[in-house]
Amino acid sequence: MNEILVKQLAIDFCTEEGAVTSRENIFTVYTPLQGRRIFEEGECFLKIACINGKILASGKKDIIAWVRETFKDRSGAWFMDVEALHELEAGLKMFHCQIAQAHPFYIATEMSEVDTKDYEIRIFEGEELEPFRGDERFGEAFLFHELPKDEIGVGAYRDGVLLGMAGATSDSDSMWQIGINVMPEAEGLGIGSMLVAVLKNEILKRGKLPFYGTSMSHIASQRVALGAGFVPMWAELYCKSCK
Repeated sequence: MNEILVKQLAIDFCTEEGAVTSRENIFTVYTPLQGRRIFEEGECFLKIACINGKILASGKKDIIAWVRETFKDRSGAWFMDVEALHELEAGLKMFHCQIAQAHPFYIATEMSEVDTKDYEIRIFEGEELEPFRGDERFGEAFLFHELPKDEIGVGAYRDGVLLGMAGATSDSDSMWQIGINVMPEAEGLGIGSMLVAVLKNEILKRGKLPFYGTSMSHIASQRVALGAGFVPMWAELYCKSCK
């Protein structure tokens, strides 16, 4: 397993690196540790990752105690099947919580050659990102939140017209997450995978691990990740209050 990812998950789920790589399911009481990934930061009721067939779970003391008792012997490979999610959701009602989001995540560890000859590629960093603030076309590429911070954008232009934009946020110091928007008139041209691959290379040059999250049912987005040289590594969900 990738060393950066192992270290990151150990921080995110309040455990040791050896626990992440072990075969045992891990359940911990959540404490916000320095270096954790930050995305839509808020109170952590429960979050669960499934990786290498195991479960990593961290949350509030009473919730994690119930999750441990209920799922301690379950396989992480099947944990996010609908039946198991129904069981989790039903139990969470006791704590006035519900599942908020669940996503598969991909990582890339190697740079790749990218054919960009049909497009002008522009890279934006720091203050150069400001012209895109508030532009609804780029809701996946950029967040413009205080945390996580938007770090870099890569745009594809043809004849001066912007056809797509990939952006990355520093969800932690070591892992940057990629988002992508392609203009409707440019869909189906392979621009998504091209831009994500270019941005992946830029992130790797900076010594960070690029990762990509998407919806379980967004097959087109998953194909973009695969086409850019990413591989699926884990699935993750988090919960929110339903009071």
